Amino acid sequence: MTDEVIKAENLTKIFNRSLVAVDHVTFSVREGEIFGFLGPNGAGKTTTINMLITVLKPTEGTASVLGFDIVKQANEVRKVIGVVPQEYTADEDLTGYENIMLCADLYGIPRDIAKKRALELLELVELTEFKDKRVETYSGGMRRRLELACGLINRPKVLFLDEPTLGLDVQTRAATWEYIRRLKKEYGMTLFMTTHYLEEADALCDRIAIIDHGKIIVTGSPSELKDSLGGDIITITIKENADVTDIIKSIENVKEVREENGAYRVKTAKGEATAPLIIEALRRKGFTVTRLSLTEPTLNEVYLEYTGRAIRDMEESRESFIAQRITLRRARGR
Repeated sequence: MTDEVIKAENLTKIFNRSLVAVDHVTFSVREGEIFGFLGPNGAGKTTTINMLITVLKPTEGTASVLGFDIVKQANEVRKVIGVVPQEYTADEDLTGYENIMLCADLYGIPRDIAKKRALELLELVELTEFKDKRVETYSGGMRRRLELACGLINRPKVLFLDEPTLGLDVQTRAATWEYIRRLKKEYGMTLFMTTHYLEEADALCDRIAIIDHGKIIVTGSPSELKDSLGGDIITITIKENADVTDIIKSIENVKEVREENGAYRVKTAKGEATAPLIIEALRRKGFTVTRLSLTEPTLNEVYLEYTGRAIRDMEESRESFIAQRITLRRARGR
């Protein structure tokens, strides 16, 4: 028996016969882990989730959730998963309790069971005292917690979270992280989440797949990905307009030098010892160091290493842009 809860092979989605949103991605998600898709907006994260939750049909490739094929056994997939979408979906004219009960009705859960679960979930997400308030009065953080409760009403074995903290303030984001950790720890749930927040992926995910332009670039645990860089990163700029790559490369323990936008990005096994050696070598050759920074490997450095640029937002469709604006506006609270 395999512990692979989600399995995708060459999963592909092409829109209008030309726009390749997801490009032959292959990955698996293990039972009980938090697996993250990390990438900028427009990278293909939401499209991948929408295929896995059976909202979109793949153009090519296959995928399964708990052994159920996402195309051939879509109904079975829907019964065992929960979804917390990027956009807020709760009915603002209903109370929090009524929204959860509505989701229970959609799943066909008997009313007596649904009532008990709804109250338990409201307590889990700390909304019990607001359960009879209309959602239009909720803050952004409260709305996100309600969406989480709605996604859990059918007691899913796999929960999909699409940008779960988009637009939330730092404090509310940290609280949401804690709820997500509890789902894994207390319920043994498997979670698949997308994010473009580097610190979120680092803090929550057991494993991460970095995705860009619809392709998975690299997969591994946060520590594995950072260790793959092979050392510290030194960034140097000099006063003079000259190429000093060969000078820096000649210094002991320097593994790689890359010039980017007038700065030199140096990979080294021993950053604290190497930095002063670089400064001295450049000084002897008549160059002046105007800036130097030393950082231990971070996911931002990992992303830069594998994609050639820092993570950033990319051009989005008008529909995606409008949906995100609505989410941000609501998240800022009423």
